[in-house]
Amino acid sequence: MNFLLKYKPAFTAGRVELKFYSFLFLLIVCCTSLFPQSSIKQLEADINKIIDDPFFESSVISIDIFNLTGNLPLYQKNNKLLLHPASNMKILTSFAGLLYLGSGYQFETKMFHTGVISGDTLYGDIYVVGGFDPDFTTDDLEKFVNEIEKSGVKYIAGNLFADLSAKDSLYWGKGWMWDDEPDPSAPYLCALNINDNSIEVFVSGTKTDSLVNVKLIPETEYVKVENHAISVSSGNNNFTIARNWIERENKIIIDGEVRSGKVIDEEINTEMLSLPDPGKYFLTLFKEQLQQKGIILNGSIGFKKMPENANHLSSVFRSIDTVLVNMNKESDNLSAEMILYALALNDSGAPASADNGIEAIKRMINLTGLDADSYSIADGSGVSRYNLISTELIINLFKYFFSTNTGLFNDFYYTLPIAGMEGTLENRMLNTLAEGNLRAKTGTLNGVTTLSGFVNGASGDLIACSIFIQNYTAKNSTARKFIDRICELLARSK
Repeated sequence: MNFLLKYKPAFTAGRVELKFYSFLFLLIVCCTSLFPQSSIKQLEADINKIIDDPFFESSVISIDIFNLTGNLPLYQKNNKLLLHPASNMKILTSFAGLLYLGSGYQFETKMFHTGVISGDTLYGDIYVVGGFDPDFTTDDLEKFVNEIEKSGVKYIAGNLFADLSAKDSLYWGKGWMWDDEPDPSAPYLCALNINDNSIEVFVSGTKTDSLVNVKLIPETEYVKVENHAISVSSGNNNFTIARNWIERENKIIIDGEVRSGKVIDEEINTEMLSLPDPGKYFLTLFKEQLQQKGIILNGSIGFKKMPENANHLSSVFRSIDTVLVNMNKESDNLSAEMILYALALNDSGAPASADNGIEAIKRMINLTGLDADSYSIADGSGVSRYNLISTELIINLFKYFFSTNTGLFNDFYYTLPIAGMEGTLENRMLNTLAEGNLRAKTGTLNGVTTLSGFVNGASGDLIACSIFIQNYTAKNSTARKFIDRICELLARSK
């Protein structure tokens, strides 16, 4: 418009002057939009070239790409198809958690006692009340034990109870696979969690033909170890570490051969295993830490709702932003399910259920203008194959919060892993313009690979993308390569 004012021609006839201005204005508008449109056409051609591959003759891809800065759709293909999101389900859980619980929400694990403390004796019981903290560890438990020690208690005349009343009795999400055990990515769910409800088992060779060394982290009598593995002087490690999961026993079975000598890569010699009955696991570790401090527990461990007249001893708090960072950068399933239960508790009170948490997610979807009943939502983490959503839904959530709640959008944005640098994206898109640029949530199931997030294009615009690929028998790394190439394109786009 400044161009028009500066170069106004010397026409006096009103109708001729108006036509000239109109023509010149349209010319400028067309010219300014020509270049973005040409870039979009080029982007479309480049993406189509990537996905014009025999891989997609038998598999499905859904893509939705949107320029948030320019409020402009860039590419869509099958974006309304209902597909498995895998861990992209955590995007919905994240937004719902921030929206309804708030960025200041704190998960709280509380410790109380009944009765009275007289001298070095507690004439009463200890209660630990679960508050869905997914990241509680043995270090946090030590704080509780230290608090008891500070009170001067050396002898507990009563019992050690866990109050699990905040949650229902279902220990898994709907549609979780029975044979995912004992993988820690399918942990048992409880109002009271510790160490991701898993245990770390490390093996190392000893002298030849002897049983290998076994180390548990944490060391505990909660599990029994059946060690059949033998140390060998040469050859490759060829051993298994498993739990008797079919009978849901806490028996760890180690078999095979382990090479003697210095362990070069500890990860190769380590296995994480999920454990059933997290509440009992928590109490067992608690009792063992009390014993290590010389505090005697006279009674037993068990489960009981805390009486109203109990005395508060201590609490451990965990902020939702800390939980979200671990959940999204490392794709932690326990964190997602605990946020879902926290949403349920916030909405409907105890005992919280996954169904009530899902209702909160559905309300959020309706807020964005889409119909929540058009989708199938079964859990908060994406482990379940009952989940069916679309890339259109993901992009719609990004658009809604980007335009209506910048603070919440930013809170979510900074929980995502960065390509080539950290979390589930640490080894992806290296040495490209997407490295150190793209932030996104990944997702993986057998035959399913997803990614949704944000990348800054060459123009500086923030581009949102959501890509789902599923129904393939190849390795997941094959599908990831297609997604990474598309993201690299977006990082170069103008």
